[in-house]
Amino acid sequence: MTSDLDASAIEFSRLLGPLRRAVLRASRQGAELPDLPEAQIELLRLLVADGPLSPREAATALQVAPSTISNLVKTMRAAGLVARDTDPEDARTARLSATATALDLLDRYDRASATALRRSLAQLPPGERARLDAALPALRSLTTTLDSHLR
Repeated sequence: MTSDLDASAIEFSRLLGPLRRAVLRASRQGAELPDLPEAQIELLRLLVADGPLSPREAATALQVAPSTISNLVKTMRAAGLVARDTDPEDARTARLSATATALDLLDRYDRASATALRRSLAQLPPGERARLDAALPALRSLTTTLDSHLR
């Protein structure tokens, strides 16, 4: 027998992936954005927030294998989204950063996402919108708690 907390965690877990993908699909369609994989978007967001980073630092922050970052960077450099420069203090180390093209693309994704969510939220009954608004601080705290357990 599962507790209410277990049932809530299972339901929440099942909703997160489809919700994230629905927002991404709506964002792409609404603004005719390229079909960037979520992994590329995550790396770009990391580089904007914390970059420039070495590939190893990026892999650690995203909790993926260094080879995953290497493959992402190869594709993203070819698309003009990531710059790979030599670290000025250690010529053996590469530094990754988001390009101006990537910054523009992320801004367009963010605006399209906000527009898609705004339209969808407007279609919800006022009580449901209010419950979602009230849940935002708890979702931020949950994100922080999950991240702290991984470090």
